[in-house]
Amino acid sequence: MESALATAPVDRRTVVSLFSRLRTAGGQSNPLPLYAKLRAMGEVVQAPWGGHLATSYTVCHQVLRSRSWRVPDTDWRARQDDAGRWSAAASRQMGDTLPMLNSPHHTQVRRSLGNMFDRKSLGIMKSSVERTTERLLDRLAEELRDGPADFVALVGDELPVITIGEWLGIPPADYPLLRSLTHDQVFTQELFPSPSQLALSDASTHRLRQYFTGLVQERRKSPGDDPVSSWLRTWDALESDRHAADEAVYALALFMLLAALETTSHLLSSMVRLLLEHPQQLEWLRVHPEYIPGAIDEVLRYDAPIHMISRVAPEDTELAGVTVRRHEMVQLMVGAAHHDPDRYAEPGLFDIRRKAPHLSFGGGIHYCLGNALARLEATCLLTSLLKRLPSLRISSAPLWAPRVAFRRLMALQVAHA
Repeated sequence: MESALATAPVDRRTVVSLFSRLRTAGGQSNPLPLYAKLRAMGEVVQAPWGGHLATSYTVCHQVLRSRSWRVPDTDWRARQDDAGRWSAAASRQMGDTLPMLNSPHHTQVRRSLGNMFDRKSLGIMKSSVERTTERLLDRLAEELRDGPADFVALVGDELPVITIGEWLGIPPADYPLLRSLTHDQVFTQELFPSPSQLALSDASTHRLRQYFTGLVQERRKSPGDDPVSSWLRTWDALESDRHAADEAVYALALFMLLAALETTSHLLSSMVRLLLEHPQQLEWLRVHPEYIPGAIDEVLRYDAPIHMISRVAPEDTELAGVTVRRHEMVQLMVGAAHHDPDRYAEPGLFDIRRKAPHLSFGGGIHYCLGNALARLEATCLLTSLLKRLPSLRISSAPLWAPRVAFRRLMALQVAHA
């Protein structure tokens, strides 16, 4: 059915209507039918607001793996006509973070980080993540004694901020503030942020800047064996201007927080949601815990934390028979690509034994730095849940944030069966 419709003319109003529905909490509760309609319009669809939308796995994979396609960096943002959208303080700040840097600047910054989450580092972090997981599940179990409890608030949002906070050496008292600011900051990375959302994102970015510039100055005065102190030593050797070195380290610390919280929180909460919605697979996994890595990958395919990734054409390029002009943006609709029937058999079926690839960690030079840490957190959580809470069930419909690019499960009420 989809391939038969692929050559049909694209109706501008239909595309706008689909995205209007995707931007609602109802649309986010089940975006798959909307993605199917989008894919039916073609592998590459002209976006009514400018640029193009890529809907197939093949095209998304091709662009993400390419070394020539670029990210919308600060220079690109400065050239856009929509100053309110792309020149906002939060947008400019994002343009300076690692995911929005192009080579050769990206290469220099990436090398300065080294291999942060290698096997040795993760081995050291594992015991701490396990302890945190057990503590959070203790609290969840205690809350469940009195009735339903919100898994997102008690566990899904907590484990990532504690993990990255401990790694960076941030005081635990600051975790709630940083978690709240991160939730607000992400609006600038959405497809259609409203003026009020951009203002909220700008305000949170300002406060995050104050926080992390203060953290950098503190580590300058009292360096330790934490990552921020290590980055300062690295950048002092790379950059003769101390202010420039401090700015580089600030951008790294901010990026680590932003990258670690929203996406990992969604992975953890979505993992629990999907497994509770498929109790037979959950019970099978309880008997076969060696399949936990595969189950996590299927969660990442079925409901990726990021459903839309932006890339910019380096020159006039042809994608799936469509000409994309130099500097035009292509939105890679990863959420739709992960349910492409040309790539996956029965893509709408959640199957933890699927063993299929996905694009949730991106690709090429921008492949997610923290993918191993996210997997570690998910593995620790799922391993413990399988042992501790065998009668867990969803007690009411999940609540979704009305966002398109960054998925956010706002609440997941669970109870004992």
